Amino acid sequence: MGMTMTQKILAAHAGLDHVEPGQLIEAKLDLVLGNDITSPVAINEFEKCGADSVFDKSRIALVLDHFTPNKDIKAAEQCRQVRQFASKYDIDNFFDVGRVGIEHALLPEQGIVVPGDCVIGADSHTCTYGALGAFSTGVGSTDMAAGMIAGKTWFKVPSAIRVTLRGKLPEFVSGKDVILHLIGEIGVDGALYQSLEFAGDGVKSLSMDDRLCIANMAIEAGAKNGIFPVDEVTLAYGKNRFRREAVVYEADPDAVYDREVVIELDKLRPTVSFPHLPENTRTIDEVGEVKIDQAVIGSCTNGRMEDLRMAASILKGRKVADGVRCIIIPGTQQIYLDAIREGLAETFILAGAIFSMPTCGPCLGGHMGVLGKGERAVSTTNRNFVGRMGHIESEIYLASPAVAAASAVTGYLTDPAKLN
Repeated sequence: MGMTMTQKILAAHAGLDHVEPGQLIEAKLDLVLGNDITSPVAINEFEKCGADSVFDKSRIALVLDHFTPNKDIKAAEQCRQVRQFASKYDIDNFFDVGRVGIEHALLPEQGIVVPGDCVIGADSHTCTYGALGAFSTGVGSTDMAAGMIAGKTWFKVPSAIRVTLRGKLPEFVSGKDVILHLIGEIGVDGALYQSLEFAGDGVKSLSMDDRLCIANMAIEAGAKNGIFPVDEVTLAYGKNRFRREAVVYEADPDAVYDREVVIELDKLRPTVSFPHLPENTRTIDEVGEVKIDQAVIGSCTNGRMEDLRMAASILKGRKVADGVRCIIIPGTQQIYLDAIREGLAETFILAGAIFSMPTCGPCLGGHMGVLGKGERAVSTTNRNFVGRMGHIESEIYLASPAVAAASAVTGYLTDPAKLN
């Protein structure tokens, strides 16, 4: 019986010739990741067990991105603890204010994750790096601590769902619409502890930014990970970027999948996820009249250059509607700088939007855009659970940067094509 991409990566990191779904293995890790919320818990566990060294200071990444610049005293103390740990153990990949970015935008940009890697992170959206052909998944802070000490962890080998992509995306439709469509089709538990393995001729038409967005939200379907094949797009992205040599794994022709889901990309429409679950999707033609108070464009899902360029193309020469707050957040310092150089920042400001430094803030109701009672936001973030962005009686509508920007202009959920 053949193996999927994920199974091959896990087998290689476990030193085995073959693994099967459900098998328990111990695998070596190429990277262990934590942020300012999850790392302090991991550090406490690290110290509690008496550890006095990390397995490899170059294979740990600590990113202060959620509540930074510090929003309150508690956040400041958490970040201080991580800074002290990073200094004590001379962690190579430590990212603080001034050189920080949203972790899942920053690590690919910096070439820290490469194809073929096995990565764990104390953040559920660590599955983002599957876009690069790596196995990456979220874990708890205790597992993060153990990973920093031992450089390995245990996994139950997941079975897989093959997601076959065909055709090419039409105008104003992006990777966000692909993943929202998929979640709407299979549900938030439709891939529970399974690998979503993307394949088909449509993959080559997707940019790396599209793939990163899609892999990022694999967890919203309950998946252990999402993963894309390594192709010309991947290798072009990694040229002069990847810090280590890529290892390319391909699914065997006789790999076994629990099911196949086929998506015709050219038939997709802009898609919106209504409160309070990502699976509650409707196409833009089905949304009706939904008035919004806030639009957020950014996050580890949609804070990359293609996202900002799309938003700018819609906002240019237009104004954010009265009564609407439009918050735009670049994923990294480099993206922030590129947006300034390309004139996107000026476009956003002239349109009446706020252009922030990189932060996760509003995505989890942390800061920089918390919602009040009864308020509605259209957001390019990845979750719309009750109270996710603020008050438990607020509402979040997940959408692409194109839909979010168009909605900011009209004040209602809007098809971006109707603004042209």
